[in-house]
Amino acid sequence: MAGDPPRANLPPLTLHVPEPRFRPGDAVDFVDMDVPPAGSAPRPDTAARPDSFAPLAYGMIRVLDDDGQAVGPWNPRLSPDMLRRMLRSMALVRAFDERMFRAQRQGKTSFYMKCTGEEAIAVAAAHALDYEDMCFPSYRQQGLLIARGWSLVDMMNQIYSNKGDRLQGKQLPIMYSVKEAGFFSISGNLTTQYPQAVGWAMASAAKGDTRIAATWCGEGSTAEGDFHSACTFASVYRAPVIFNVVNNQWAISSFSGFAGAESTTFAARAIGYGIAGLRVDGNDALAVYAATAWAAERARTNQGPTLIEHFTYRAEGHSTSDDPGQYRSAGEPNAWPLGDPIKRLCDHLIAIGEWDAERHAAQDLELAEQVKTAQKEAEKNGILGHGLHQPLETLFDGVFEEMPWHLREQQAQMIAEETASGRPWAVKS
Repeated sequence: MAGDPPRANLPPLTLHVPEPRFRPGDAVDFVDMDVPPAGSAPRPDTAARPDSFAPLAYGMIRVLDDDGQAVGPWNPRLSPDMLRRMLRSMALVRAFDERMFRAQRQGKTSFYMKCTGEEAIAVAAAHALDYEDMCFPSYRQQGLLIARGWSLVDMMNQIYSNKGDRLQGKQLPIMYSVKEAGFFSISGNLTTQYPQAVGWAMASAAKGDTRIAATWCGEGSTAEGDFHSACTFASVYRAPVIFNVVNNQWAISSFSGFAGAESTTFAARAIGYGIAGLRVDGNDALAVYAATAWAAERARTNQGPTLIEHFTYRAEGHSTSDDPGQYRSAGEPNAWPLGDPIKRLCDHLIAIGEWDAERHAAQDLELAEQVKTAQKEAEKNGILGHGLHQPLETLFDGVFEEMPWHLREQQAQMIAEETASGRPWAVKS
């Protein structure tokens, strides 16, 4: 108030700027990270009230213990055949990533993004969801398509933007769109898929359908306005949607603290919206499967949305345009306490007597050969940078449901000029 003496006894205000724990050259030690024992998280009824989920939003759902055994109430008790299918899909994703990464380094495409260390998040979810459910992915969920058995050649055609590209070269490499596999078009703009997923889920509910939606984003994207708009609509209308937040600790070169990780968990975002929130060990395929299946049942029984934070680690760079060695310690990937998702599922199968190291090595060789064969087939359709692979008139296709008059005029003018010049519409293979 006016006339009060100055507050000389108070320290000056300071601005907190988040700082990652480890920088290049630092020794890495995650010893103080809170990793609860596998099997310790309670599994509530899918009809439980959203305000009862605070412990699960701050804890962590884990199924696989240090001995490779599945324990606790979240154990989905999957058959050995299902476990082997999931393991195979995860290993195929990694083999696909390795070859496409090399293809980019060889100049065959302009850009690629690997999901090394995060394979369980997309693959386990794909197996837990119905094939008819609609997925609204971010750019690191190629495992959804691979787990759903989609053609590797078709995916590579899109990466190469060649004459076999179903998107006719109109999307960046790795931004797939496969309606037939319930895989909505990937957007390079962060988190646009969140309100799209909610709108699709609301429409499904309004029509009395049985299909639900699931969507994914990185932890950094939770700072986007689209994330919060989607949560509001989903909560108000109890939309049958699953929000997946992939907390891999890094958003390009910015660590998760800039999105709020120093203050709370990302699963805790759900509490303020009246949404069920689960925090899951993202490197535990069984935990991811169990949480997704639980959330899917909740959505399908009109209990509303669920937000799942997948606590994981981005083992490699953000993309082929990124050098993580410039901003984080080289020791982080190997020191990450939750391990490698493929090795953990492999160890579990071995522990229960349903797999062995020899079969695993043979499978890796088989999958590497499968990806290599697919690459050769895709490259018959051309690679990015080797001329125009699509007829030039397709520039106007797939953009508008009905082409506007001014674009029809431009198309006609272009065709007339190309015909008069005698230039080919597209490079002949």
